[in-house]
Amino acid sequence: MSETRIIKPQPISGFPEWLPEEKLVEDHILRIIREEYERYGFTPIETAAVERREILTAKGIVEKEIYALSRLAAGEGEDPSTDMALHFDLTVPTARYVAQNSARLTFPFRRYQIQKVWRGERPQAGRFREFYQADIDVIGNGSLGLLNDAEIPCVINAIFARIGIGEFVIRINNRKLLQGYLLDQGLTAEGVGAALKVIDAIEKVSRERTLADLSAQAGIDAATAARIVDLVTRPVTIADLRAIEGGELYRAGLDELGQVADGLAAFQVPAHRWRIDLAIVRGLDYYTGTVYETQLVANPEVGSICSGGRYEDLASNYTRQKLPGVGISIGVTRLLSRLFDVGLLKPGAATPASVLVTVMDRAQLPYYLGLATTLRAAGIATELFTEGKKVGDQLKYADKKGFRLAVIAGETEIASGTAVLKNLSSGEQSTHPQAGLADAVRQALAG
Repeated sequence: MSETRIIKPQPISGFPEWLPEEKLVEDHILRIIREEYERYGFTPIETAAVERREILTAKGIVEKEIYALSRLAAGEGEDPSTDMALHFDLTVPTARYVAQNSARLTFPFRRYQIQKVWRGERPQAGRFREFYQADIDVIGNGSLGLLNDAEIPCVINAIFARIGIGEFVIRINNRKLLQGYLLDQGLTAEGVGAALKVIDAIEKVSRERTLADLSAQAGIDAATAARIVDLVTRPVTIADLRAIEGGELYRAGLDELGQVADGLAAFQVPAHRWRIDLAIVRGLDYYTGTVYETQLVANPEVGSICSGGRYEDLASNYTRQKLPGVGISIGVTRLLSRLFDVGLLKPGAATPASVLVTVMDRAQLPYYLGLATTLRAAGIATELFTEGKKVGDQLKYADKKGFRLAVIAGETEIASGTAVLKNLSSGEQSTHPQAGLADAVRQALAG
């Protein structure tokens, strides 16, 4: 009989697998995101993990970033390849979903979607090939008011304030304004597109490199390039932007940006939590107006922790209906990884339960089961230790996993229908009747 070959387990680069204590932090963050999305009236949807290739490539996405599906083997005369691929974001699937179901949806359609996506890029600098995204979008039928563009940052402010990762700022711009300004500087439409790509990377390179790239890639003379860089890198207000003479597209973008700023004030988003920033472009061409990026104030090296914007014709490849929308996406996996790296989030307990019921005498197992059942019936997450080990070893197990409380019952306690409640942090102990154990646990956990 041949010996079974042992395959050495190895991690797959770009496909994260959290330890239990890290996964519990991720679940906590996802729960906060879901609660806040629903608090603002967004309803959940879920689309298939796969889309037809023509759907994913319709907006000019780089094909090398898309994972295609094929079977490992096929029957005789069959082709193992398919016309399907894994979705690389949630916005394109949503556009397809809305176009497909527009007759059955109520507009404006407010949806949220929390799913994994897959992207074929190099897994470096906190980027992954498989990761969770948490998106919201408001999609209109024919038109969509700009107050929606202001409400999106309001939701994001609520989420990150609850997560508790320090101060953050939501940076807001309007692509029409920036495109109009570039056209007013004498650039061609092609030159505007090239300049936007350079500006999108402005924070990653030196000023000298940006000026050189504007010249080489967009054909801009040195004086004009310097003027553009000066504008997009300095703090500006709506009043500052109104003082600039601009053409029709610039004025349209400025008007929209002004309405969003007024909306943010009306929604009472704290003034220090958002600012106008003309360097925010967003690389994807389907954004047509408002764009957002959110950054940690004390840890800007973490990069953008969520981003999004307004699109007027994302669904145009799938329907002749005009379905404008605005949305934002939190890259949850990348965010979590970077927050762990800089110490803003720290994994805690490796269990969702707060209480461990220990077993001193396995002959009295029904009594310990009764204690665990009493606590669970009261809504308290409880684990029962099932293995035949000494109580000391059980308490070491409890400490390693991060339980806050342990329930201990020996011969004396069982005879009197009681149990000892031990605080694993302070070492304090108290004895309680089984009927009062749940209340004692609640008080201990609250304290």
